[in-house]
Amino acid sequence: MHVVIMGCGRVGSTLARSLEERNHTVSVIDSDPDAFRRLGPSFNGDKVTGYGFDQEVLEKAGIRRADAFAAVSSGDNSNIIAARVARETFGIQQVVARIYDPGRAEVYQRLGITTVATVKWTADQVLRRVLPAGAEPDFRDPSGTIRVDHIQVPERWIGERTIHLQEQSRCRIAWIDRLGEGMIPTRETVIQEGDMLHLVMREEVAAHAYSVLDAGPEER
Repeated sequence: MHVVIMGCGRVGSTLARSLEERNHTVSVIDSDPDAFRRLGPSFNGDKVTGYGFDQEVLEKAGIRRADAFAAVSSGDNSNIIAARVARETFGIQQVVARIYDPGRAEVYQRLGITTVATVKWTADQVLRRVLPAGAEPDFRDPSGTIRVDHIQVPERWIGERTIHLQEQSRCRIAWIDRLGEGMIPTRETVIQEGDMLHLVMREEVAAHAYSVLDAGPEER
């Protein structure tokens, strides 16, 4: 892939280096040429001085051959304008914009621009770690209908087949982390000690699902 990144702060420079480590080509845009020092001497991508919503600057960064565009500068307005130019003018489908205002992020999400609301994301991460299991999901879709929860398998469910947990809890096990590897369960998969379950469920069944997890399997 070729990825164009607007913003060479901590996020942009880290993202650029991570993409290069995965053998993708990267162009980084920033209005401050000194910001490119964050990329380090080993960075091989293009460094373009300018504003990421300027079409000429985007052209210099190779936007016409780009597969994705990320607007991660410190300004909400700049990020949104640049994301819209990349998507609407140059037809880039994979566009992500960092937005500090969660309310605005939701609006642009509905317009088809993937947004990362940093303040809300950070607050959510803290919430998940300070609240009891199940109080706050690891992911909730924009409509608030579907959630994903990551839980350590309850002791009562060890030795049970995953199909029984799914039927009784009314949720689905998307995958299991087991011994450092991910696995997709089948109907015959047996839950083991130490498993991390990644559960997908509708919001309205969450309370029921957690009550079933706590109570253990029904007698058959």
